[in-house]
Amino acid sequence: MSHSFNILKLLIAAIVLPVLCGSQLQAQIRDLTKLSLEELMNITVTSVSKRKEKLSEATAAVYVITQEDIKRSGLTNMPDLLRMVPGMQVAHIDANKWSISSRGFNSRFSNKLLVLIDGRSVYTPLFSGVHWDVQDLRLEDIERIEVIRGPGATLWGANAVNGVINVMTVSAINSHSGEVTAGGGSEDRAFGSIRYNGTVSNKGYYRIYAKGFKRDDAVTPSGDRASDRWNMYRGGIRSDWELTDGDMLTVQGDLYKGNLHQTVTIPTISSPYRQTSMNDVKVAGGNILARWNRSLSKGSELLLQIYFDHTYRHDIFHKEFRNTADLEFQHSFLLGSHHEIIWGLGYRLTADDITKSATVSFNPHKRTDNLFSGFFQDQISMLNHTLFLTLGSKLEHNDYTQFEVQPNVRLLWMPHNRHRIWAAVSRAVRTPSRSEDDVQVHVATLPPDTMVPLPTVITIFGNRDFSSENLIAYELGHRYQPVNRMGLDIAIFYNVYTDLRTVEPSGTPYMVTTPSPHIIIPRRFENRMDGKTYGAEFTSSWHPFDDWKLNTGYTWFKARLSLQSSSQDAGSVNAEGDSPQHQFHVRSYLNVLHNVEFDAAVYYVDRIANQHIPSYFRLDGRLGWHISEALQVSVVVQNILDAQHPEFASTPLSELASEIQRSAYGKATWKF
Repeated sequence: MSHSFNILKLLIAAIVLPVLCGSQLQAQIRDLTKLSLEELMNITVTSVSKRKEKLSEATAAVYVITQEDIKRSGLTNMPDLLRMVPGMQVAHIDANKWSISSRGFNSRFSNKLLVLIDGRSVYTPLFSGVHWDVQDLRLEDIERIEVIRGPGATLWGANAVNGVINVMTVSAINSHSGEVTAGGGSEDRAFGSIRYNGTVSNKGYYRIYAKGFKRDDAVTPSGDRASDRWNMYRGGIRSDWELTDGDMLTVQGDLYKGNLHQTVTIPTISSPYRQTSMNDVKVAGGNILARWNRSLSKGSELLLQIYFDHTYRHDIFHKEFRNTADLEFQHSFLLGSHHEIIWGLGYRLTADDITKSATVSFNPHKRTDNLFSGFFQDQISMLNHTLFLTLGSKLEHNDYTQFEVQPNVRLLWMPHNRHRIWAAVSRAVRTPSRSEDDVQVHVATLPPDTMVPLPTVITIFGNRDFSSENLIAYELGHRYQPVNRMGLDIAIFYNVYTDLRTVEPSGTPYMVTTPSPHIIIPRRFENRMDGKTYGAEFTSSWHPFDDWKLNTGYTWFKARLSLQSSSQDAGSVNAEGDSPQHQFHVRSYLNVLHNVEFDAAVYYVDRIANQHIPSYFRLDGRLGWHISEALQVSVVVQNILDAQHPEFASTPLSELASEIQRSAYGKATWKF
């Protein structure tokens, strides 16, 4: 691996070695199934305003996946967990790839969703999206996942356009001393992990872990193996230090390595002018993060965070090395009795080196980009603390479009202790990616004919004048608790987009003589499409009895895209059909006995018109048995209703889609 990756290994080792000398920590994680509905609504979230606030009082469409939701879902990867969030579109492309978005524009390379893990952005500037196949955290160590549907750009910056996913792992202070998991089944062939916790001098707490898994191939529509199996290995550490009564220091890091299989079809300039091959994708990387929190006084807090991230990815299309360094400072404080102010500054540097292939190349192949940012937000309390007005804006300077301003206005009204009504108007932008600026990609080859005696290659080029995609979002929401054991949450939205990406003709065709004579038909990225999306999202939580909980969710979504008069792109408007119009789910958590759990979930996903994917139901079931305080076992069956079904079509780069099968696995967890 690269020199920077070796440096990263040494840095993480420097954290691991001192804490291994500590003693064992005994701590119990709070079981959220024992909380009342009122307490669940009062769980603190931080993603909406970058400060702690009650979930019921957040001025955004926010949903929290709790640690208990994760355990009792029986799901084994983070992308599938997002299925339980209304407004999210989640679809398997094959055994190791997903298309994931919020409120539309779903694709393998979805580019309007910002994802963070413990405050570290996992967005890649290569295509303004996320490589979900390497976000394989140990699920038992996730405290909660906060999902904002809708813009979060005022605090989180560009690309937080349609949503923000903030994954938070458990503090080492609140972790069990030791835990081993192991299991396997028909699709998740084998998986296991180990975690150990300890203390250092009564001031520091640490957690170290290692995990790995092997997932089997999915299948083709005909039932043959799809050659898309997936193997990953990961390890890391988190340490939390109580330096003083008001100072907390967190230092953590991860290393991972894996191998993904895929089947791709790429254009060639010789007969038969396309080639299908099975090949491997090799991935590796790591990160290290340090975060210092200091409490100055009541309502006043400082945060300083820095992280370094290294990624390596090598497939048939390109080989990429990327290093990212990020520095963030923020300060929150009270001004009088009516103002809660938070402001901050940030800087990010990302440098890459991308080796070309016969299909994809970048010019230049090495690039370093800088991002400077600052934000300010004020929450103003009015009408005897029953009405709250939030005003704020983010200012960024990037190397593609220079300055971007992203303001918002949010209003929260609490007329009664059972009602929370909120509204928001926000502006967000999706800045250009490395691909839109610098790429050259061959997408198809037309065979020679009597009119054109040479092969003709359709090639898309980057555009140095490509500008940001813009969004103005209007949102309205209502949280209501009709009775003590039931909570309802509804959000409606209307989004107006301008300058969306299209692919346009670019100059006249020309001949290239190497490696053999052929014709290039040039296309390039432009901003010549507008659009509107609108919809509603509904969730409910009901506790009919102390030992039974029901969660439901429903999403209705519509999109309308229109080309500008100067556009000649006939295909981009079809993206309005890349997301289902209706989605629905019900999740049931039932404690059959004091030590036996029976959980089930049913999901309905409407057809995806542009992908020719039919609607489907998914039914999952889990049976868990707490044999003792130390030992738990569970059996999980997924996709019970179908032997196999498709969820999304092949990607634009011709990575062939496969179908997801019915599966079952067993799992054992031992705590020590």
